[in-house]
Amino acid sequence: MPRRDIRHAFRPGKVVAGLAVLAAALLYAGDAAGTWQIPWFVVFPVVFGGLFLSGAVGLVDYKVRRRREAIAASMDRTDAPASTSGSQAIR
Repeated sequence: MPRRDIRHAFRPGKVVAGLAVLAAALLYAGDAAGTWQIPWFVVFPVVFGGLFLSGAVGLVDYKVRRRREAIAASMDRTDAPASTSGSQAIR
């Protein structure tokens, strides 16, 4: 099945970071509306925890993409070099 041409690659780390900031905003919006009481310092663990988690997700995503590219390059039967890491070695 041919791949669709997409403009941007999906980056799950950015999604996680956005969700963490959105969660902090929703907590403070609920506090401003009077629905519940949120201490002022709650935003720090929510945002920083979300940023840490998004960094970990981004690292895993990078490793998976890098591995898939290496596998695809090694299966390619063209005149390309065997390595995608910048090596100038020729097959």
